Amino acid sequence: MAPKQIQLCFLEIANVGGYMASGQWKRSDDTSTKKDTLKYYTDLARLADRGKISAIFFADWFVGFDVYGGGLDTMLKAAHQVAHLDPLVLVSAMAAVTENVSFAVTQSTTYSNPYVLARQFSSLDHITEGRCAWNIVTSFTESSAHALGHESTVPHDERYVIADEFMDVVYKLWESSWAPDSVVLDSTTGLGFDADKIKKIEHKGKYFKMSGRSQVHPSPQRTPVLFQAGTSKSGTAFAAKHAEAVFLNTVNATQAAKTVSGMRAAMAANGRDSSSLKFFPCFMPIIGKTKEEAQAKYDKALENADPVAGLAQFSGYTGIDLASFPLDEPMDLSGMSQAMAIQAVFAALEASEEEDKRPWTPRRLGIRMALGGLHCCPVGTAEEVADVMQQWVEDADVDGFNVGSVTNPGSWEDVVDLLVPVLQERGLMWKDYAVPGGTFRENLLGSKELRDDHYGSQFKWGRKESVEAEKAAAATGQVDNEKVAEAIEVKVLSKEVSVQ
Repeated sequence: MAPKQIQLCFLEIANVGGYMASGQWKRSDDTSTKKDTLKYYTDLARLADRGKISAIFFADWFVGFDVYGGGLDTMLKAAHQVAHLDPLVLVSAMAAVTENVSFAVTQSTTYSNPYVLARQFSSLDHITEGRCAWNIVTSFTESSAHALGHESTVPHDERYVIADEFMDVVYKLWESSWAPDSVVLDSTTGLGFDADKIKKIEHKGKYFKMSGRSQVHPSPQRTPVLFQAGTSKSGTAFAAKHAEAVFLNTVNATQAAKTVSGMRAAMAANGRDSSSLKFFPCFMPIIGKTKEEAQAKYDKALENADPVAGLAQFSGYTGIDLASFPLDEPMDLSGMSQAMAIQAVFAALEASEEEDKRPWTPRRLGIRMALGGLHCCPVGTAEEVADVMQQWVEDADVDGFNVGSVTNPGSWEDVVDLLVPVLQERGLMWKDYAVPGGTFRENLLGSKELRDDHYGSQFKWGRKESVEAEKAAAATGQVDNEKVAEAIEVKVLSKEVSVQ
């Protein structure tokens, strides 16, 4: 039986300094300080295209993590996960120098306007010729709320109710406003667009109101490929309804298997083919031509790692300020209300470091976060890293990996030049894109537009279901996800932290 083929994505963030690995920007062989130049991104895109990488996945958030020590100073001083550029403005240049690799960009439904966002992604889909995706997130930090003019954050479950109505609005704009044959552009008759086949969208819900036609004509995919990262009860229900791919924050295959099987069950309860949802856990490998070379690369990364920045990153993810704990003393959590949450994280980390029985000190936790954090971080040859990936595919039924870098561009060059050939030789990865020059959805799912069993497809022009969906959304102002959520509950170690 042929092995299941996986797809690889590069996990990136447009910030000057570190993302998944803190402190590495200080090295002479690292280019992270050049992330405010266009050449950095066009070089990365060309490398990904050469390596048959499916997509470059841009994580993003507002402001930064300011929990550790009660402020952002630690992250600023460490140049870690700060100084963010807007990734939307970078993608057109990256697409211009490539033919196949796609681009997934994070945007929040909590603070975005659906009409504006729909126009942005339609534009992106046009100029990339269908090579784009949207990573749908909700925003959870107080600093984001304050920066965007809000008194406080929206409660977790309500954020997903807002997101659900947001999706109805963008589906209407992408799928319902322009008929497939509305674009004429006939020079002999002088007819450009058939106005009778372009309708105004009317939406009056609890959170959003709009009246207007989509400003952009139908793009190659119409709706971009939809990523999502939430694994809470509400997040699972949302993914089962809307997502086509899920970015997993899981530290081991056992945890990933529970999440994947749970979400596939939720999809089935929602009337969707469970194989049409693709799962991409985050992976942070350090790869060498030999085991000794890989270990030497790890040792050099360890030498440059910034444990305090790693702790500040952990605090930002969890909302738990660890600044008061001495760096080299075992952590006494008895007086903390969040003790159980941290212990759950430690238990998961210990499962991935079975041979290391040292107590968890803030420094040890900070080092772990500085070199990949709550993700699988194998160190070894390409064959050994491929063995780990193959185990995840077999044990957890994942469909690919979001590969983060320890150093730039060295980590990704090792993936392209060392790991990809091994995966191809084993039949675990394609030797060329399924549809060279095709859209992201064609290469990911085999179809150009939304599948018929996807919730958003009911909004397609002329479908009876789209009329009924509009009436229902207008009447309720929201869609009840609880019926889907009741099908499965997924336990999580921490908040949904990939982005805001």
